[in-house]
Amino acid sequence: MQLQFLGATDTVTGSKYLVTHGGRRLLVDCGLFQGYKPLRLRNWSPLPVPASDIDAVVLTHAHLDHSGYLPLLARQGFKGPVYCTTATAQLCAILLPDSGHLQEEEAEFANRHGTSKHQPAMPLYSREDALRCLSQLKPVPSEKDFAPLPGLKARLSHSGHMPGSSFVRLDDGKRSLLFSGDLGRPNDLVLKPPVTPESADYLVIESTYGDREHVDGDVLRALADTINRTTARTGVVVIPAFAVGRAQALLYAIHLLKVRGAIHHLPVYLNSPMAAAATEVFLRHPEQLRLTSDECEAVVNGTTFVETPDDSRALNARKGPMIIVAASGMATGGRVLHHLQAFAPDKRNTIVLVGYQAGGTRGAALAAGATSVRIFGKEVPLRAEVVQLDYFSAHADASEILAWLSGLAQAPRRTFITHGEPVAADTLRQRIEREKGWACHLPYYTETVMLD
Repeated sequence: MQLQFLGATDTVTGSKYLVTHGGRRLLVDCGLFQGYKPLRLRNWSPLPVPASDIDAVVLTHAHLDHSGYLPLLARQGFKGPVYCTTATAQLCAILLPDSGHLQEEEAEFANRHGTSKHQPAMPLYSREDALRCLSQLKPVPSEKDFAPLPGLKARLSHSGHMPGSSFVRLDDGKRSLLFSGDLGRPNDLVLKPPVTPESADYLVIESTYGDREHVDGDVLRALADTINRTTARTGVVVIPAFAVGRAQALLYAIHLLKVRGAIHHLPVYLNSPMAAAATEVFLRHPEQLRLTSDECEAVVNGTTFVETPDDSRALNARKGPMIIVAASGMATGGRVLHHLQAFAPDKRNTIVLVGYQAGGTRGAALAAGATSVRIFGKEVPLRAEVVQLDYFSAHADASEILAWLSGLAQAPRRTFITHGEPVAADTLRQRIEREKGWACHLPYYTETVMLD
């Protein structure tokens, strides 16, 4: 068995792992690179192996850094099945067409305003490309074996990162390989925790928060303080949030604060058709949630779902106090950009960052204290308060990763650390080696290793 790392090395994005077995090829995850421009340019470069030579894909979950390259892979000639959980298939049906649509919009805007050096600017792929590839999704049940390639057994197990998210275990009868995907947190507000993993000969572990611990504090109190501080200024709270996962956790947290009387009953807007559709998927999978059906209904009833572009634009003309939750979580695109453009220059307002901000994104610039951000080709002054609440992260921190690894009955023969910035990945490597005595390796981009 051979493993090649085609993404998520020295970065948290672009997850792609090529497994070759018996002369056939399986791609575990098929994600987009995001963040710094040199990384994003990799999306435009051909893979080291022709797409038509890949026999199947297995997805850990639907976030674009794990699934967003699928439309392009299919357009390039991939004809095989894409195995995933039912919830992942449902979420991909929302996220992938939206991704293609946003890329078409951004290309059209660049061409209309002359903000691109490419003439004409082109989308990486279109909404139609995304819709076409959806027919290749093949849902499989969790905790049931299936065969993505002849002679290779696979199993998906709940990882607690989002509905349908899984870690993947492969076994050919001689050796086994475990991919963590993105690990959720044991005490997430909305989702049940990751299940205990089965041991494997080789392990590929994420390291997004490999160099840090989430702040040990009261997430609801911190959010309430931020909202109340902004409300006292008659300001607007703008929250860039991933449409799947963080948006729903935020809406539930705001609901709890209202029920407890910790904040005023100010209006709450979810300005993301994709997040609204994703919320419906959440409600279809109560077995993965901590919330009761009554709690789910109350959250939905307490939120105004913004549908049309006109309604979205109208929000920018409204006065505070109010809360706007809008995608995307790292402010790389989507409707939140228009709200940042409108509300960032006013010191009465607050921008709340609630998830990991990859290097090179607007979210990372906001977190680093930038005095302006570039939006639609123009510098927008940043006078609003910026608050970062890591409490809402959907990724396990370093100690939570180590706790999950402790569930393995036997040590892997080798552990590959991926899906993290260089410092985070290497810090986790050192900690695993020190605390568990496991042999670890930080793979480089396109590195190939033989799994004996």
